[in-house]
This record gives sequence, C-alpha cells and structure tokens, in this order.
Amino acid sequence: MTTATQGVHVTSACGACGGVLVRDLGEFVDRGRLRWGVEGRCRTCSDAWCETGTGPAPPEIRQALLAEHGASRLRLATGHAGLVPVLRALRETYGLSLAEARLKAAELSGAGLVGTFVEMAYLAQGLRKRSLTPAPA
Repeated sequence: MTTATQGVHVTSACGACGGVLVRDLGEFVDRGRLRWGVEGRCRTCSDAWCETGTGPAPPEIRQALLAEHGASRLRLATGHAGLVPVLRALRETYGLSLAEARLKAAELSGAGLVGTFVEMAYLAQGLRKRSLTPAPA
C-alpha cells in the first residue's frame, strides 16, 4: 500500500540523439519503505530506461522535488515526548547512529525537521509506530 508519493517531470538533452529527454523523478512510501524511481524516455529516439531504489532518494531527485514542491516540516505534537522512543523511531526509520539520532531529535522537538513531503510522511509513520504524535509545523 502506497501511503505517500510525489513526483516531477524534468527535461534535458538526450545523450544519444540530442532530442528532448523527459525524466519522471519520484519518491514514495510503499509497504512501509521509503523508495524512489526515475523513468526516462527520449521524444525523438528509442532511448528509454527505468531505475528504482530503496532508502533516501539520490540528491538529484531530492533537489528536483524540493525545487518543484517546496519543503515540508515535521515536528512532535508535544514537547513532552520521551527521548528514548524518539531516538528509537529515528534510528529505525533512517538507520542513524545514536549521535545522529540525538541531533535529529533535537531538531524534531524544536523547530522541526525539514525535507521532502515524502521524507516527512515516512518519518511521521515511524514516529506513530513508537506511539509518538507528529504534527506538521
């Protein structure tokens, strides 16, 4: 079941023929996992491909999504959430070290974390698994 998705169309010159290459870049949450995908096709020649992956999107995809749709912010609904469940949620969701999770937890409890819509939806899902209440900032 897909719970969040966001995409953008990007055009550039085709490396094979110089025609217009259209790429569909996207990020989504599917079956509880953060995923990304790219589909490219030239309008002139037969050059086409598709690539997908799990985990955070490559920087090119992430930047295109942020440029097209803007950033989303997520914070905890209450400032009284225990640190341990927040750290566990961050470590499980993103595979962070304890030190990295502590830094993210401070942001999350303060002004909030900023990222793509899908990244924040994925984190919100991880927080809910730990009975924490996310709130858009």
